[in-house]
Amino acid sequence: MSITIALVDDDRNILSSLSVTLQSEGFITRLYSDGEAALRALTDNPPDLAVLDIKMPRMDGMELLRRLREKNDFPVIFLTSKDEELDEALGLAMGADDYIAKPFSQRLLLARIRAVLRRTEMRARAPGAEEEPEPAEIVRGRLAMDPARHRVSWDGRDVTLTVTEFLILEALAQRPGVVKSRNQLMDVAYQDDIYVDDRTIDSHIKRMRRKFRAVDNSFSAIETLYGVGYRFGEE
Repeated sequence: MSITIALVDDDRNILSSLSVTLQSEGFITRLYSDGEAALRALTDNPPDLAVLDIKMPRMDGMELLRRLREKNDFPVIFLTSKDEELDEALGLAMGADDYIAKPFSQRLLLARIRAVLRRTEMRARAPGAEEEPEPAEIVRGRLAMDPARHRVSWDGRDVTLTVTEFLILEALAQRPGVVKSRNQLMDVAYQDDIYVDDRTIDSHIKRMRRKFRAVDNSFSAIETLYGVGYRFGEE
């Protein structure tokens, strides 16, 4: 089954070049040169993954992602500018799955796309397949995680996580009280030979905390041990 990648960038040269490269790798591409057109199209017909530029006129990538996340949870990779140091942190905090800074090699972007798609596929596999038993539900106090269906709830209330956020929380919740370093969490969330710095994990953790605090203002189960890493506090 062909995989559809949506590309959103106001630079038509980048759109054309990326589209040719992705199509040569067997992907179907959909191209949009502004955020408003992309919002309408991607809301009505979601792709398998979207690559969004942050700096666009009319509607930038940040606003586009915010509005897409109201109804859709398909994975998103941000294209950021190297002169904007906070771009990647802000993008991840808003729910992006990954980012890559301009100028970038198309080979690296392809690797990032494949990595995110693999993480997504891990959570989308049909449950109960004969060759692979359905993973057990994880229950830790008020937290419930269903890996087979990519569902998370806290005290009975649903919490929507991206694929990357789910993998990080799963790694922490599997062994409550055990500290996981940032490197260990990066290995779990980014299972390819791709460099991701510490800020990436920190941004995902902050985003998850905000999501849980939206359903429980007193949520504090994801604990920070400064200079060491994170752990899921035993309830």
